[in-house]
Formats: sequence, C-alpha cells, structure tokens
Amino acid sequence: MFVDLLRTIPGIGLVTAMKILTEIESIKRFSTLDKFCGYIGLIPTSNSSGEKERVGNITTRGNKFLKGAIVESAWMAIRHDPPLLHDYLQLKKRMDENKAIIRIARKLVARIMYVLINEKPYQVRQYA
Repeated sequence: MFVDLLRTIPGIGLVTAMKILTEIESIKRFSTLDKFCGYIGLIPTSNSSGEKERVGNITTRGNKFLKGAIVESAWMAIRHDPPLLHDYLQLKKRMDENKAIIRIARKLVARIMYVLINEKPYQVRQYA
C-alpha cells in the first residue's frame, strides 16, 4: 500500500520506494520535516562559536543509502513534475546546479512525508 502511494510521486520508482520504507520503518518517528531531512542527511553543516555562525554544504552524516536515492530521484522528478522543474530553474539562476538539486531533494522529501502521513496519493499540479 505505502509503496503504491510513494510511486505516485514523480521520480520515485519501485526500488526507491522500497528503500525509503525499509530505511525509515515508520514516518511517525519524525515529528517535523527538518528531523526527517536530518535523518536522511539533507541538512547543512553548521559551526558556531560565540556570535559567529558558519553554514556550509550538506552534512556527511545521515543515511547514505537514502540520501543518494533521494538526490537521484530529485533529478528524475524535475523531468516529470512541472512545479519542481520551475523551482529548479529558478534556483539554478543563482547557484550551482548540484546545490539546486539538493534543495529540490528537500522538496521531494516534504512530498514523501506528506504522502506517508496522510496516506493519500500525490497529485502533480499542472501549469495552465
């Protein structure tokens, strides 16, 4: 059932859906999207001391199996989901394409979390 729901999200295939479900066990473990992204490893590194705070690239921590699968799915998703493609093209204007795809991967994770929590299939919005 959950595999079929995840496969309604553009970019998520059978293998990726199975990988997501086996690695996370239950979406109810994560109270927020940030905690879910942290588990996957799609959060930036940060160093802070006193008044200084530095934010860097994505962390090397997290579930390496899920992180790779989600990023690869994000590349596929921008081909089949017009809103994600639009967001990707806007992000690519101001940053490197690899950094832009990480932002798209976070949006994909939000869609995954929504589908699993609400147990409803994802509906792709089409631009008029």
